[in-house]
Amino acid sequence: MIHFNGQDGASMVGGRARVRPPRDLTDDPEAWPRLASADVGAEAVREISRRLADSLAERKLSLRQAAAGSGVNRQAIADLLAGRSWPDVATVARLGAFTRTGLWPDGVVVERDEGH
Repeated sequence: MIHFNGQDGASMVGGRARVRPPRDLTDDPEAWPRLASADVGAEAVREISRRLADSLAERKLSLRQAAAGSGVNRQAIADLLAGRSWPDVATVARLGAFTRTGLWPDGVVVERDEGH
């Protein structure tokens, strides 16, 4: 996962969009993960976070249990759920396999301004 400590993300592939955590790319970061984002990347992470949160709640699993069962660090899971990090493919795959939940977005569509 890519975490934000003031420098991570500034020179990564994907450009400047990932300099900020995904929750900050919504109109109301405090509504994460329930409020959609106009940024396609942040919207994908929001959907993953929402699906994971719902799955953990439905199964009454704690972060500690999810970490032990998936092999993903507990703090990495907490950061994903809070929208503070951009999860990598392996993290999403491990969490999806552990929860037996389809975490991948079905198809994120974000309306784009024709001028861009």
